[in-house]
Amino acid sequence: MEQILSKYTASISELKKNPTALLREAAGEPVAILNHNRPAAYLVPADVYEAMLEAIEDQELAEIVRKRLEEGETPIDVNIDEL
Repeated sequence: MEQILSKYTASISELKKNPTALLREAAGEPVAILNHNRPAAYLVPADVYEAMLEAIEDQELAEIVRKRLEEGETPIDVNIDEL
């Protein structure tokens, strides 16, 4: 059995009928879209998706910094106001 990573679920048929209503009912939470009672996709509001992408990008940048520090690069102090 697959884990459903959402408090809200809907079938693909329900999604086809009224996707806006699903988002409204979930009040900003993700909705697991089920196909034969198995998660096929997750429907998330645009602002949640954008925040997820930003968090992933931040993690990728942090990994680049860690690797460069491990390779012996010296950090440089920068004042954001001077950029």
